[in-house]
Amino acid sequence: MTEIEKENAADLGPVNFSELILGFASAALYYTGDSAIEGKGKGEINLPLAKHNIDIVNLLHQKTKGNLSEEEGKLIDEIIVDLREKYSSAAKS
Repeated sequence: MTEIEKENAADLGPVNFSELILGFASAALYYTGDSAIEGKGKGEINLPLAKHNIDIVNLLHQKTKGNLSEEEGKLIDEIIVDLREKYSSAAKS
């Protein structure tokens, strides 16, 4: 690993569960056309990829039941509701 790669890796900090969930949720939102990525404008609509990312969040929710902090549990519950609504809305369009 080069010195620059080491510095960039150090800048990211440790990974946590909330960031993991937010990453998949962001991808799902992007593929419903709801979210923009900086410099790319509005997200592209790709419902199969949106559903795949939502399914990953659901899987993580099921597999981590009983092992999350109250804050993490609330976050994933709220994200799932939001993603389902956005997906449903995109599918109707």
